Amino acid sequence: MRVLGFGDNIVDRFVDRGVDYPGGNSVNVAVYARRLGLDAAYLGVFGDDDLGRFLREAIAAQGVAVGRCVVRAGESGVSTLRVDDGDRVFLGWNGGGVTVREPLVLDDELLGYVSGFDLVHSSVYSGSESELPKLAGLGPLVSFDLSSEEEFRVPAYLDRVCPHADLVLLSCSHLDEAATRDLLADAVRRGARLALGTRGVDGAIAYDGDVTVAAPAHPVADPRKIVDTMGCGDAFLAGFAVSLLRGDWSAGARPRRDMIERALRDGAEAAHEQCLVEGAFGHGRPAVPQN
Repeated sequence: MRVLGFGDNIVDRFVDRGVDYPGGNSVNVAVYARRLGLDAAYLGVFGDDDLGRFLREAIAAQGVAVGRCVVRAGESGVSTLRVDDGDRVFLGWNGGGVTVREPLVLDDELLGYVSGFDLVHSSVYSGSESELPKLAGLGPLVSFDLSSEEEFRVPAYLDRVCPHADLVLLSCSHLDEAATRDLLADAVRRGARLALGTRGVDGAIAYDGDVTVAAPAHPVADPRKIVDTMGCGDAFLAGFAVSLLRGDWSAGARPRRDMIERALRDGAEAAHEQCLVEGAFGHGRPAVPQN
């Protein structure tokens, strides 16, 4: 089985540590799928600066193929963060740099490459919305991270994404259970085949239009062992999706309830393990502010 992360890559700069880490939603899902034993690749745009080289080398060091990526003139994306009591706090970002400003367009050659994967994952931070219709009928399942910002939950945006997604993830830690269920139902009503809502320590809920399945989180027993929560949602999604793939999930086939139940447990386990990792997947280096 093969998973492709398509879209964003970024440097996560922890100002309290003075450390840069490689990351990005699409990158992270590919890296975590590889760690779970699947073949994985990343497809996107790197900046031609030092941070772009750092990102490319760090991703490749995880065993994730990057050979079809493109390098463009321009700066890499950088987000700035700090950790407060184990929780990451986002302070800002530079808009994603050239990765988002000049994203990849899937031509016939790249579509041929993408067709060789079982799952293609992208996100709201990738500038990939216009490319999603090209994936319809291509073969791979499509997952998409809708994050937590309200701008990505308005009907116009959901209508661009959901009809082309076999799985959407919505971060719902700030919502109660009723609001989470309503949001998942809206995503499915607008075309998503399966919607997953993660709620942090309150667990997760999945809905496919007929079946609703809820599961508890797998908290770290000793909170003092939590390094930070960077990548926990991405790890949950990767664990969930990989579990479904191993259960023979395929395009056009709705996962059985027992598959979803198992996937929620596997996602929670993956998120639990991620809490013990520094940054998204390590590879930190001293931060060097760019001019």
